[in-house]
Amino acid sequence: MRRHRLPVVAAFLAAVVAFAIVPAASRLLPASRPVVANGLAAAAAAPPISAPTELTPLTADAATAPAGPIRPTARVGESPRPADPSSLTGYRWPLATGRLTLPFGPFFDGSFRVGRTNVHDGIDIASFCGAPVVAAHSGTVLAAGRHFDARIGWLGSLDAYYARLDRKDRWHDLPIALIVDDGNGYRSVYAHFERVVVRVGQRVRAGQLVGYEGATGHATGCHVHYGLFSPFETARYAIRPDIGRRLRTPGFEIARIDPLLVLPDGARVLRTGRLHEPFRTSRPSGSGPSASAPPATLSTRG
Repeated sequence: MRRHRLPVVAAFLAAVVAFAIVPAASRLLPASRPVVANGLAAAAAAPPISAPTELTPLTADAATAPAGPIRPTARVGESPRPADPSSLTGYRWPLATGRLTLPFGPFFDGSFRVGRTNVHDGIDIASFCGAPVVAAHSGTVLAAGRHFDARIGWLGSLDAYYARLDRKDRWHDLPIALIVDDGNGYRSVYAHFERVVVRVGQRVRAGQLVGYEGATGHATGCHVHYGLFSPFETARYAIRPDIGRRLRTPGFEIARIDPLLVLPDGARVLRTGRLHEPFRTSRPSGSGPSASAPPATLSTRG
């Protein structure tokens, strides 16, 4: 009887060791794979999706969104693939100064899941309410305002989600967001603006003023949520089940990459939590919120 227990004990010990070392070992995964903080592979068990995947804008977006889906292009005969993040250039911080209040990756209250781990699918940075927000990369505006979901990589129909927003008149609950096609196969996602000052179809350059830091949507303080993803990516994140059931969203979104892989001094900012890039975009005279607004709450979510 004792001999029969040995394989069971050995298997249990092997599982414990694997649980302890896999997150550490996975830090060595290539940066081109969608990752969360600590390098965990995104949705490793999920079946691949067709790329690119895009959704047609809601009718309510007709006045603000170009007709039809917008997709990155690929040469004939090529299989579209996202560029390795290490090859991406031209990025800068959306805020000039402030703090990194929530990094990318595992987060107990994250809205998405990789396996059984809740994750935050971008970074949160905070300065002060009304702080100028600039474009992190040059590109074309795909969405600006509260009608942005068709551009952020949901996988599946948004009909039930839109119907709930219409039925309950909850569109005002959504954050004011900005989605920009960076022209390199990736899209930048900015959220929680007080207001944006650019429009759909407009070309923006890195460092150009695009809006002002706010707390629209579900946020515990003024901040900017910044995310980065490629429509060519075939990995995906699952929406947290309780959120999906309540809001009636699709079950998955295209997996994200850690923005700190492309933002200047990302490793230093992750270590210190502080942004320090000199701000080069002045606020137009007489426009926008006052720069004397109170500091943002540093405990932010979104």
